[in-house]
Amino acid sequence: MLEVRNITKVYNPGSVTEQRLFENFSLTVDDGQFVAIVGSNGSGKTSLLNIICGSIPVDGGDVLVGGKNITRMKDYKRYATMGRVYQDPGAGTCPNLTMLENLSLADHKGQPFGLGRGVNRKRRDFYRQQLQSLGLGLEDKLDVRMGALSGGQRQAVALLMATMTPLQFLILDEHTAALDPKTAEVIMRLTDQVVREKHLTAMMVTHNLRYAVEYGDRILMMNRGQVVLDRAGAEKAATSTEDILSMFNRISMECGS
Repeated sequence: MLEVRNITKVYNPGSVTEQRLFENFSLTVDDGQFVAIVGSNGSGKTSLLNIICGSIPVDGGDVLVGGKNITRMKDYKRYATMGRVYQDPGAGTCPNLTMLENLSLADHKGQPFGLGRGVNRKRRDFYRQQLQSLGLGLEDKLDVRMGALSGGQRQAVALLMATMTPLQFLILDEHTAALDPKTAEVIMRLTDQVVREKHLTAMMVTHNLRYAVEYGDRILMMNRGQVVLDRAGAEKAATSTEDILSMFNRISMECGS
């Protein structure tokens, strides 16, 4: 279980551009939940993910995973049990390395690296099977450089790489935003498949309200560092895109945007 307890985050403190984003903000995510997070720009969506991942520090409060306080744990140590897929398809992969080399790196996440060979050829068949499960024909391109693949192909591989090792959380940071509509649909279906088959706890930030409604079992809407909508289970299943859009527009009008 993830617990964000009484988090405070202030950007540019003491300056004319000071922004107090979170003030005693708390959130709990149960094991196995797939949470979709929506909200306008500046609402705190991505900042929340960055705080959980340790990419930015907090000014107060704690982050706990399974009851263990990880607030001051370095981000690279958190990533031993967290996977993250970014908005940029190239951010989670190494473009100058082959797909085989990228998968080998992901396969060794959290393990010590020595001076031995970085690629275990005996794992080649395993990687082919993993790629085959994506249904994109990538299993025959293990020796192709990642930079030569399309954005959608790279994002599919990045999703696979992020979930190759045992995880506590999968963080999806607008991971379909840079893709064309058709490819985005493919990546969302793959995301849902991976989360369900591997029984992952996932948090997905998205600007696509339909994806937030159709995927996952809990939806949050954020505004100015607060959760203004939280629906799960049957209540979430009964929520329509029109419901979310109506609330989104109402909040935007109240904020004058």
